[in-house]
Amino acid sequence: MAVVGPRLSLRRRAYFALLYFSEGAPIGYLWWALPTRLRAAGMPVDEVAGLTALLALPWALKFLWAPAVDRLRGPRWGYRAWITVAQLAMGLTLLPLALFPLEELLGWAMVVLLAHAFAAATQDVAIDALAVASVPADDRGRVSGWMQAGMLVGRGLFGGLALAAEAWIGARAVVLVLLASVWATLAVVWLVPLPGAAAVDRPAQAPPLMRTLREVLQRRSTWAALGIALLAGAGFEAAGGLMGPYLLDRSIAQEAVGWFFALPVVVGMILGSLLGGWAADRGGHRALVGGSVLAVGASVALLAVGDAGLGLRGAALMGAALPLYLALGCLTASSYALFMDLADPRIGGTQFSAYMGATNLCEVWAVALGGRLAADLGYPSAFLALAGASMLALPLLPAARPSRRRGA
Repeated sequence: MAVVGPRLSLRRRAYFALLYFSEGAPIGYLWWALPTRLRAAGMPVDEVAGLTALLALPWALKFLWAPAVDRLRGPRWGYRAWITVAQLAMGLTLLPLALFPLEELLGWAMVVLLAHAFAAATQDVAIDALAVASVPADDRGRVSGWMQAGMLVGRGLFGGLALAAEAWIGARAVVLVLLASVWATLAVVWLVPLPGAAAVDRPAQAPPLMRTLREVLQRRSTWAALGIALLAGAGFEAAGGLMGPYLLDRSIAQEAVGWFFALPVVVGMILGSLLGGWAADRGGHRALVGGSVLAVGASVALLAVGDAGLGLRGAALMGAALPLYLALGCLTASSYALFMDLADPRIGGTQFSAYMGATNLCEVWAVALGGRLAADLGYPSAFLALAGASMLALPLLPAARPSRRRGA
């Protein structure tokens, strides 16, 4: 009997890693591979950029319809039903890319892809809500790490390698493989039993939404978590969001930058997520968030010293940037675990989506401000300034404690 717990825990991690793979694969294709295809098909670059930005909106705004996922549940309709319908819609909205030449779809691309993004964001809400409600507190860090690993593998395969695979099997065949990957995970959703999920997936009675929302908004931990989400990642978001232009401005070839993002960055983030999730469960989620914020700051300082102080260039400069992605993986896994701790299971999808929306806003303001500072003061100073802004999240951590009155 002693091995049952670890086996169930491993199954749970693999379960959510596969679900996040089904999220990451379409995101990688739509945000990394498809813009290249659209530009090659003749879409003006400003329209490509506008479409890519538009597709990110549903993920930033998903908290607006997340209450429907939390509220519209019952004995015959639960989180897994929401996941199923969303993934079916994700595949159907991508199907035109597999059936017709891209040149014939340029006029419809925005409508079709925006519908896909809405379905994918809804799937994300349902998966996160199921995780909040069913994953035990002492396994949330590791589950978060595995979720991020699954997402990154999906992005890497269908974002970076998809363009290379088009030369072998054709662009439309790549989309068919993507559809098969997304729909195949539905078998896991229904055929693989998830420990602890049956009771929360389809409750006998849906919780009262407005009363629960009022309770959640009155908690200090809710506002502390939103502040952490808005601030903690600023140091990475500025450096990560500007890393491509930064490396190019340091005379590193575009092809080398591409390989850096495709392999070392993805591997570093996966390792950081897995190690960070393990450490968060052993040392405490709040403690690892604080340590990860400090690690991001130290990594940014290392990069700035290597650039401005030692004059590193080429592979040495990219090597100096790599610890930043390891620290990011740790911060992602530990902060997601903390947000699960603070999300009330009765409205887990809504509350967790709000925290994720705040992290998206962090990316927006940090990259925008980092770009302005880089233009005025140079990259090293801009990176250090935003890493300093991340430290403002540290005083909020003591208030980020789960309420003893949380719903069961």
